[in-house]
Amino acid sequence: MKVDDEAVGAVLNRLRRAQGQLAGVIAMIEAGRDCKDVVTQLAAVSRALDRAGFKIVASGMRQCLAGADPDSPPMTEAELEKLFLTLA
Repeated sequence: MKVDDEAVGAVLNRLRRAQGQLAGVIAMIEAGRDCKDVVTQLAAVSRALDRAGFKIVASGMRQCLAGADPDSPPMTEAELEKLFLTLA
């Protein structure tokens, strides 16, 4: 799946934000921070990763269905559904 060039920047920003949040979670655990605070930050990391994944799928959906990438065959509806469900 080819990600739209315009979406790449947004996806990379979300992934970098998630990377920073994950580093924060690791530091919180190492510092012995309260469980509630750690879980809250961990949930934020999870949401950031989900959003990046959804952006990638949404951006590439048209190319997948149309078979716009000459190096890969078009995806079926069942394959797209399975791809979405992996993020759910």
